[in-house]
Amino acid sequence: MNEYLTRERNLTLLTDYYEYTMINGYLNAGIEKKVAVFDVFFRKVPEQGGFAIFAGLQQIIEYINSLRFTEEDIEYFKKKACFSDRFFDFLRNFKFTCDVWSVREGTPIFPNEPVITVRGPLEQVQMVETMLLVTFNFESMIATKSSRLVRSAQGRAVVEFGSRRAQGYDGAILGARASYIAGCAGTACTIADRMLGVPASGTMAHSWVQAFDNEYDAFKAYAEAYPDNCCLLVDTYNVVKSGVPNAIRVFNDIVLPKGFRPKAIRIDSGDLAYLSKKARKMLDEAGFPDVKIMASNSLDEYIIRDLLLQGAKLDSFGVGENLITSKNEPVFGGVYKLVAVEDKEGVLQPKIKLSETAEKITTPGFKELYRFYGRENGKALADYITLADEVVDDTKPITIFDPKDVWKRKTFTNFHAEKLHVQVFKNGVQCYQSPSIEEIREYCAQQLETLWDEVKRFENPHTYYVDLSQKLWDVKQNLMEEMNEK
Repeated sequence: MNEYLTRERNLTLLTDYYEYTMINGYLNAGIEKKVAVFDVFFRKVPEQGGFAIFAGLQQIIEYINSLRFTEEDIEYFKKKACFSDRFFDFLRNFKFTCDVWSVREGTPIFPNEPVITVRGPLEQVQMVETMLLVTFNFESMIATKSSRLVRSAQGRAVVEFGSRRAQGYDGAILGARASYIAGCAGTACTIADRMLGVPASGTMAHSWVQAFDNEYDAFKAYAEAYPDNCCLLVDTYNVVKSGVPNAIRVFNDIVLPKGFRPKAIRIDSGDLAYLSKKARKMLDEAGFPDVKIMASNSLDEYIIRDLLLQGAKLDSFGVGENLITSKNEPVFGGVYKLVAVEDKEGVLQPKIKLSETAEKITTPGFKELYRFYGRENGKALADYITLADEVVDDTKPITIFDPKDVWKRKTFTNFHAEKLHVQVFKNGVQCYQSPSIEEIREYCAQQLETLWDEVKRFENPHTYYVDLSQKLWDVKQNLMEEMNEK
């Protein structure tokens, strides 16, 4: 696996500054070795969708494996003149020793369930917060948006075209990766192919056409260079009057005589539904029914869906800024919260964060996450969060209830329960073999098939329930009552 993220750079200080002021404070208070548990989770699905897709685990693994403090880092902190000698010793002798569990990349995820759990010494679990969140939030956001786009295309290829509109080069590269995991056919970003294995493709820009004396000469030169993969951009001047006719001429004059079939044309402006229908008719009449038509130009899932409803003759889509920035809702909103702390006897005690906003109240405790699947159809029925020491027996009926509206109950009988977490690090050592990007992509597609179509609707999707076990619910209620009494 190519370690793009950490290659030739040290990202250990990619943190919020308060992580180090807290670590210094923990050291001064003498509680730095106290074991704590933090969860990564998110509170709502972007664009009011029915689910999100988790991506970014590989980059998190690379980051953790590369954690180290240089003497230059220590000198930086010394110049701040607010840290203790114990803090500098901590940096100089730092070794990551935490346990980490995570859902697999490509898994559909839902609000308020622990996607990543980190357990270890307080100063260590505190330190990785920012990098875990920036990775989880960005790649999951792009994967979630890409899945929406792929579903809107109804089996037609969607290619990520967003490099030039991405928010920085990491956004371009890792966005391409996340989009491919979620089902995009490839990317326009060359380095994402070179470093991460995301298939890159591309043909020409309008500047190619403009660089020649006329459109025909531009198409002819391209076809002579790439007769076996000839895809022409036909909207530089006029799609119907010159672009498609010149493409057909070049197909006949250059591509066919060399023993090849032309591949495609691309339309990047204008009324894509109308122009694709006209282009399809012209290509078919000229003997090129196999030539594909690709559309680009500020597309999103709603435009793609409407184009297909209007009968557009389009075979693939290139999507740029609306994908790579998740333009409609560019913030994923994942958080990293303390959920348990070890007491003097070495027992993990659940911790809760209260809020006047109900959705911001955390679920306490060291937990396990299950997904229930129907035995007859393999469909995902619900997710079930338990305390880590609970056993879920799927040979017996289980009744679950909505943690907010507790009167909403459902009993499952013919189902099997699957743990969603895998252990990634044990005592700081990686114990999980990362799949290839192709394996992650295939796994994501398989998992999406387990979701009901009603959950995958863009508007007003069916609510997929994430319920708490009775034991966990009781712990949460008791903690809220105790905290309110103080």
